[in-house]
Amino acid sequence: MKALLIDDEHSNNENLAALLQKYCPRISIIGTAAELNTAIDLINLHQPDILFLDIQMGTQSGFDLLKTLPKKDFEVIFVTAFDKYGIEAIKFAALDYLLKPVNISELVIAVNKAEEKYTAKEKNKQLDFLLNHIQNETRQPTKIALPQLHEIRYVSINEIIRCEADNSYTFFFLTNGDRILVSRAIKEYADLLKSVGFLRTHQSHLVNSFFVKSWIKEDGGVLLLSNGDKIPVSKPNKSMVQIALNKDLR
Repeated sequence: MKALLIDDEHSNNENLAALLQKYCPRISIIGTAAELNTAIDLINLHQPDILFLDIQMGTQSGFDLLKTLPKKDFEVIFVTAFDKYGIEAIKFAALDYLLKPVNISELVIAVNKAEEKYTAKEKNKQLDFLLNHIQNETRQPTKIALPQLHEIRYVSINEIIRCEADNSYTFFFLTNGDRILVSRAIKEYADLLKSVGFLRTHQSHLVNSFFVKSWIKEDGGVLLLSNGDKIPVSKPNKSMVQIALNKDLR
Protein backbone atom coordinates (compact mmCIF):
# COMPACT_ATOMS: atom_id res chain seq x y z
CA MET A 1 0.00 0.00 0.00
CA LYS A 2 1.22 3.48 -0.91
CA ALA A 3 1.09 5.75 2.14
CA LEU A 4 1.04 9.51 2.64
CA LEU A 5 1.89 10.94 6.09
CA ILE A 6 0.18 14.23 6.95
CA ASP A 7 1.10 16.12 10.13
CA ASP A 8 1.99 19.77 10.68
CA GLU A 9 5.06 18.76 12.70
CA HIS A 10 7.84 17.34 10.53
CA SER A 11 9.29 15.38 13.45
CA ASN A 12 6.02 13.46 13.84
CA ASN A 13 6.10 12.48 10.16
CA GLU A 14 9.74 11.39 10.48
CA ASN A 15 9.08 9.30 13.59
CA LEU A 16 6.04 7.61 12.05
CA ALA A 17 7.94 6.92 8.82
CA ALA A 18 10.70 5.21 10.81
CA LEU A 19 8.16 3.03 12.66
CA LEU A 20 6.40 2.04 9.45
CA GLN A 21 9.65 1.15 7.70
CA LYS A 22 10.73 -1.04 10.62
CA TYR A 23 7.46 -2.69 11.71
CA CYS A 24 5.21 -2.42 8.61
CA PRO A 25 7.65 -2.89 5.69
CA ARG A 26 4.78 -3.67 3.27
CA ILE A 27 3.80 0.01 3.48
CA SER A 28 5.51 2.17 0.84
CA ILE A 29 5.78 5.82 1.92
CA ILE A 30 5.32 8.03 -1.14
CA GLY A 31 5.53 11.37 0.67
CA THR A 32 4.88 13.55 3.71
CA ALA A 33 3.01 16.82 4.07
CA ALA A 34 2.87 19.43 6.82
CA GLU A 35 -0.07 21.47 5.48
CA LEU A 36 -3.27 20.78 3.59
CA ASN A 37 -2.46 22.29 0.16
CA THR A 38 0.69 20.18 -0.11
CA ALA A 39 -1.27 17.12 1.00
CA ILE A 40 -3.94 17.70 -1.67
CA ASP A 41 -1.28 18.06 -4.39
CA LEU A 42 0.42 14.83 -3.29
CA ILE A 43 -2.89 12.94 -3.15
CA ASN A 44 -3.78 14.05 -6.68
CA LEU A 45 -0.30 13.22 -7.95
CA HIS A 46 0.34 9.85 -6.30
CA GLN A 47 -3.16 8.47 -5.56
CA PRO A 48 -2.16 6.94 -2.18
CA ASP A 49 -3.87 3.84 -0.81
CA ILE A 50 -3.73 5.00 2.81
CA LEU A 51 -3.40 8.31 4.68
CA PHE A 52 -1.89 8.66 8.14
CA LEU A 53 -3.67 11.87 9.06
CA ASP A 54 -3.38 14.23 12.01
CA ILE A 55 -6.64 15.78 13.27
CA GLN A 56 -5.37 19.15 14.50
CA MET A 57 -3.08 20.96 12.07
CA GLY A 58 -2.77 24.55 13.26
CA THR A 59 -5.94 26.41 12.33
CA GLN A 60 -7.07 23.56 10.07
CA SER A 61 -7.80 19.89 10.61
CA GLY A 62 -7.55 16.55 8.91
CA PHE A 63 -11.33 16.66 8.60
CA ASP A 64 -11.00 19.83 6.49
CA LEU A 65 -8.73 17.93 4.12
CA LEU A 66 -11.21 15.07 3.70
CA LYS A 67 -14.05 17.52 3.01
CA THR A 68 -12.17 18.98 0.04
CA LEU A 69 -11.68 15.60 -1.67
CA PRO A 70 -14.63 14.50 -3.82
CA LYS A 71 -13.19 11.00 -4.21
CA LYS A 72 -12.03 9.07 -1.15
CA ASP A 73 -10.89 5.68 -2.43
CA PHE A 74 -8.22 5.29 0.24
CA GLU A 75 -8.06 4.13 3.83
CA VAL A 76 -7.38 6.56 6.68
CA ILE A 77 -5.69 6.02 10.03
CA PHE A 78 -5.89 9.12 12.19
CA VAL A 79 -2.79 9.89 14.25
CA THR A 80 -3.47 12.50 16.89
CA ALA A 81 -2.92 13.92 20.31
CA PHE A 82 -6.05 13.59 22.45
CA ASP A 83 -8.99 15.41 20.91
CA LYS A 84 -12.22 14.50 22.71
CA TYR A 85 -14.70 15.46 20.03
CA GLY A 86 -12.56 14.32 17.11
CA ILE A 87 -11.92 10.90 18.64
CA GLU A 88 -15.59 10.50 19.57
CA ALA A 89 -16.59 11.18 15.96
CA ILE A 90 -14.00 8.69 14.71
CA LYS A 91 -15.31 6.02 17.09
CA PHE A 92 -18.93 6.55 15.98
CA ALA A 93 -17.70 5.92 12.42
CA ALA A 94 -15.78 2.80 13.56
CA LEU A 95 -12.56 4.16 12.05
CA ASP A 96 -9.07 3.61 13.46
CA TYR A 97 -6.97 6.17 15.27
CA LEU A 98 -3.61 6.17 17.04
CA LEU A 99 -2.68 8.42 19.93
CA LYS A 100 0.69 10.14 20.01
CA PRO A 101 3.25 8.90 20.89
CA VAL A 102 2.35 6.00 18.62
CA ASN A 103 2.25 2.54 20.21
CA ILE A 104 3.97 0.01 17.94
CA SER A 105 1.54 -2.89 18.49
CA GLU A 106 -1.46 -0.61 17.91
CA LEU A 107 0.17 0.71 14.72
CA VAL A 108 0.66 -2.82 13.37
CA ILE A 109 -2.92 -3.81 14.17
CA ALA A 110 -4.33 -0.66 12.52
CA VAL A 111 -2.22 -1.21 9.39
CA ASN A 112 -3.27 -4.87 9.14
CA LYS A 113 -6.94 -3.88 9.38
CA ALA A 114 -6.47 -1.17 6.75
CA GLU A 115 -4.84 -3.68 4.40
CA GLU A 116 -7.75 -6.11 4.81
CA LYS A 117 -10.30 -3.38 4.06
CA TYR A 118 -8.33 -2.09 1.09
CA THR A 119 -7.97 -5.60 -0.36
CA ALA A 120 -11.77 -5.92 -0.28
CA LYS A 121 -11.84 -2.89 -2.63
CA GLU A 122 -14.92 -1.43 -0.99
CA LYS A 123 -15.73 2.26 -1.14
CA ASN A 124 -14.78 3.85 2.17
CA LYS A 125 -18.30 4.75 3.30
CA GLN A 126 -17.02 5.25 6.83
CA LEU A 127 -15.29 8.48 5.78
CA ASP A 128 -18.55 9.85 4.36
CA PHE A 129 -20.28 8.81 7.58
CA LEU A 130 -17.61 10.58 9.64
CA LEU A 131 -17.85 13.80 7.63
CA ASN A 132 -21.65 13.86 7.87
CA HIS A 133 -21.28 13.61 11.64
CA ILE A 134 -18.64 16.37 11.73
CA GLN A 135 -20.84 18.67 9.62
CA ASN A 136 -23.82 18.16 11.93
CA GLU A 137 -24.02 21.53 13.68
CA THR A 138 -25.56 20.08 16.83
CA ARG A 139 -22.69 17.58 16.99
CA GLN A 140 -25.16 15.13 18.50
CA PRO A 141 -24.70 11.80 16.72
CA THR A 142 -27.83 10.20 15.27
CA LYS A 143 -26.18 7.04 13.89
CA ILE A 144 -23.34 4.71 14.74
CA ALA A 145 -21.27 2.38 12.54
CA LEU A 146 -21.18 -1.21 13.81
CA PRO A 147 -18.39 -3.27 12.19
CA GLN A 148 -19.20 -6.94 11.56
CA LEU A 149 -17.19 -9.69 9.89
CA HIS A 150 -18.40 -9.06 6.34
CA GLU A 151 -20.10 -5.66 6.54
CA ILE A 152 -20.51 -2.44 8.47
CA ARG A 153 -24.03 -1.70 9.64
CA TYR A 154 -25.07 1.95 10.05
CA VAL A 155 -27.68 2.04 12.80
CA SER A 156 -29.76 4.93 14.15
CA ILE A 157 -29.15 5.53 17.85
CA ASN A 158 -32.89 5.51 18.53
CA GLU A 159 -33.16 1.99 17.04
CA ILE A 160 -30.85 0.52 19.69
CA ILE A 161 -32.79 -0.80 22.69
CA ARG A 162 -29.86 -2.22 24.60
CA CYS A 163 -26.40 -3.80 24.42
CA GLU A 164 -25.16 -6.93 26.14
CA ALA A 165 -21.60 -8.13 26.68
CA ASP A 166 -20.40 -11.53 25.54
CA ASN A 167 -16.80 -11.69 26.77
CA SER A 168 -14.91 -9.20 24.55
CA TYR A 169 -17.85 -8.97 22.10
CA THR A 170 -21.03 -6.88 22.29
CA PHE A 171 -24.56 -7.73 21.11
CA PHE A 172 -26.78 -4.84 19.95
CA PHE A 173 -30.54 -5.44 20.22
CA LEU A 174 -32.61 -3.32 17.80
CA THR A 175 -36.24 -2.26 17.67
CA ASN A 176 -36.85 -4.36 14.52
CA GLY A 177 -35.77 -7.52 16.34
CA ASP A 178 -32.30 -7.71 14.79
CA ARG A 179 -29.36 -8.71 16.97
CA ILE A 180 -25.94 -7.49 15.81
CA LEU A 181 -22.68 -8.92 17.14
CA VAL A 182 -19.68 -6.56 17.19
CA SER A 183 -16.13 -7.62 18.09
CA ARG A 184 -15.59 -4.80 20.55
CA ALA A 185 -15.99 -4.65 24.32
CA ILE A 186 -19.10 -3.17 25.90
CA LYS A 187 -16.99 -0.68 27.87
CA GLU A 188 -16.06 1.10 24.65
CA TYR A 189 -19.73 1.56 23.77
CA ALA A 190 -20.67 2.50 27.34
CA ASP A 191 -18.22 5.42 27.15
CA LEU A 192 -19.25 6.33 23.61
CA LEU A 193 -23.03 6.23 24.06
CA LYS A 194 -23.23 7.81 27.51
CA SER A 195 -23.75 11.26 25.99
CA VAL A 196 -26.82 10.08 24.05
CA GLY A 197 -28.75 8.61 26.97
CA PHE A 198 -27.35 5.09 27.44
CA LEU A 199 -26.91 3.76 30.98
CA ARG A 200 -24.43 1.12 32.12
CA THR A 201 -26.73 -0.75 34.47
CA HIS A 202 -24.49 -3.73 34.99
CA GLN A 203 -21.08 -5.06 34.00
CA SER A 204 -22.74 -6.90 31.10
CA HIS A 205 -25.58 -4.52 30.22
CA LEU A 206 -26.00 -1.13 28.56
CA VAL A 207 -29.51 0.29 28.15
CA ASN A 208 -31.01 3.09 26.05
CA SER A 209 -32.92 5.06 28.71
CA PHE A 210 -35.60 5.99 26.14
CA PHE A 211 -36.83 2.38 26.23
CA VAL A 212 -36.98 2.04 30.04
CA LYS A 213 -40.60 1.35 31.01
CA SER A 214 -40.32 0.83 34.76
CA TRP A 215 -38.09 0.01 37.70
CA ILE A 216 -38.99 -3.32 39.32
CA LYS A 217 -38.02 -3.73 42.95
CA GLU A 218 -36.76 -7.28 42.77
CA ASP A 219 -33.26 -8.73 43.14
CA GLY A 220 -32.02 -5.31 44.22
CA GLY A 221 -33.38 -3.60 41.11
CA VAL A 222 -34.40 -4.57 37.57
CA LEU A 223 -35.30 -2.38 34.59
CA LEU A 224 -38.30 -3.43 32.51
CA LEU A 225 -37.86 -2.27 28.93
CA SER A 226 -40.61 -1.47 26.43
CA ASN A 227 -39.89 -4.69 24.51
CA GLY A 228 -40.41 -6.78 27.65
CA ASP A 229 -36.73 -7.43 28.44
CA LYS A 230 -35.71 -7.32 32.09
CA ILE A 231 -32.23 -5.94 32.70
CA PRO A 232 -30.46 -6.26 36.07
CA VAL A 233 -29.05 -3.23 37.86
CA SER A 234 -25.91 -3.97 39.86
CA LYS A 235 -25.50 -2.57 43.35
CA PRO A 236 -22.57 -0.27 42.40
CA ASN A 237 -24.61 1.22 39.53
CA LYS A 238 -27.96 1.50 41.30
CA SER A 239 -27.64 5.09 42.51
CA MET A 240 -26.29 6.36 39.18
CA VAL A 241 -29.10 4.69 37.22
CA GLN A 242 -31.81 6.06 39.53
CA ILE A 243 -30.41 9.59 39.34
CA ALA A 244 -30.18 9.42 35.53
CA LEU A 245 -33.75 8.12 35.14
CA ASN A 246 -35.15 10.77 37.49
CA LYS A 247 -33.29 13.44 35.52
CA ASP A 248 -35.02 12.22 32.32
CA LEU A 249 -38.38 12.92 33.97
CA ARG A 250 -37.66 16.62 34.58
